[in-house]
Amino acid sequence: MVDDYAHGRRDGLRLALSVLAAEEAKWAALLGESPSWRTNAIREVRHKTLQVAQKRVQTVLGRLTPKDDPAADAEIARALAEAGL
Repeated sequence: MVDDYAHGRRDGLRLALSVLAAEEAKWAALLGESPSWRTNAIREVRHKTLQVAQKRVQTVLGRLTPKDDPAADAEIARALAEAGL
């Protein structure tokens, strides 16, 4: 039961990473596109915020990963590759 719970938490974090990656890609495409400096500044802040959030989720995911389980390392590497990180 404990292993299933930990696996579920990692799955949730991977889902959060993929959502953050999609949002970051959306905002990255919009950077500098507006004629308004204020809009561009807001977009840059949102983009940076999403990057920081991704890094924080990656850190938590790394802390939840068992250090002695090579299968978990492969699982995380695959999930990060899918998210484009």
